Amino acid sequence: MAQRVTLSPGDTIGILGGGQLGRMLALAAAGLGLRTHIFCPDPASPAFEVATSYTMAAYDDLVALDRFVRHCGAVTYEFENVPSETAAHLAAAAPLRPGVRALEVSQDRLLEKNFLTETGVSVAPYADIPGEQDLAGVLARFGGQGVLKTRRFGYDGKGQVMIQQAGDAAGALDRLGNAPAVLERLIPFEREVSVIVARDINGACDAYDIAENHHENHILATSTVPADVPDEIAAKARAMAVRIADALDYVGVMGVEMFLLPDGQDDRLLVNEIAPRVHNSGHWTQDACLCSQFEQHIRAVAGWPLGSCRRHLDVVMTNLIGADVDGWAGILSDPSARLHLYGKAETRPGRKMGHVNRVRPIR
Repeated sequence: MAQRVTLSPGDTIGILGGGQLGRMLALAAAGLGLRTHIFCPDPASPAFEVATSYTMAAYDDLVALDRFVRHCGAVTYEFENVPSETAAHLAAAAPLRPGVRALEVSQDRLLEKNFLTETGVSVAPYADIPGEQDLAGVLARFGGQGVLKTRRFGYDGKGQVMIQQAGDAAGALDRLGNAPAVLERLIPFEREVSVIVARDINGACDAYDIAENHHENHILATSTVPADVPDEIAAKARAMAVRIADALDYVGVMGVEMFLLPDGQDDRLLVNEIAPRVHNSGHWTQDACLCSQFEQHIRAVAGWPLGSCRRHLDVVMTNLIGADVDGWAGILSDPSARLHLYGKAETRPGRKMGHVNRVRPIR
């Protein structure tokens, strides 16, 4: 049976992953009259509570995957560590948006850096690190400093070791479990920024305003929009994100994280990494834009036209990490604040429990 390119209200979008991003995608889909079917092995998945239906099974359970995809007009995912074999299996049965290539590129930091370089966007100097001897040689080229990262399965600071002096390199690969790794030169950046870009099935592309991001303990703490950057830098960042999406023939929403280098550098913007999904630094769009990143992604996956990325409010998004969520009552008393809780049953240190968008009129 031929795959339908465009879904209609009442059709079902399958979502791989049942975390907070899947939850917010399901809520956005419901507002557009679309059903969602969540596929996730975790019985405590917060997305299960708001989806039309769900399947609780392992991502390599082909019988469960076949049963799942039969009910889906299109399939997407809320995290980039979906096994590529799973993605390819589903793509043979239904439109997978974004496609398998976006997953494969983003799952491996070396492939990602190579792809970005070939696309013509700037990244920090990097090198493949197959073993200890390679690490020593590359560190010498990088001035003795760098960030050693596993090629796969790293997020929120996990899977990386900062090397700032000679002693830091000793045992660094051991601390990463001797997994395949890359070393990136340590870059003295001015600030971290990101762009949320959207692209539809016909190649139409748009990007939201650039966000300025602040991290604490390697976890995103706040995203502020507008970012304190010159207009030409903001325009260049958005253009770089569009270029990346076009190069991947991407469908959906993507997060592109960047470093802004100090004034006087030849190239002030370096791409750090891409995320082929809705992104934490785009949560501000829920309350400061007519069309949120979540609705935008659902539109693209359904084969519908993109909504407007225009911002109508200034905003600061603050993640609620661990016990921060206990302050929910005070947040509700703030007339400028919109509270978004993820419905997670257990509060743990370092766990994202929700976020709040504090808005104000555009200055």
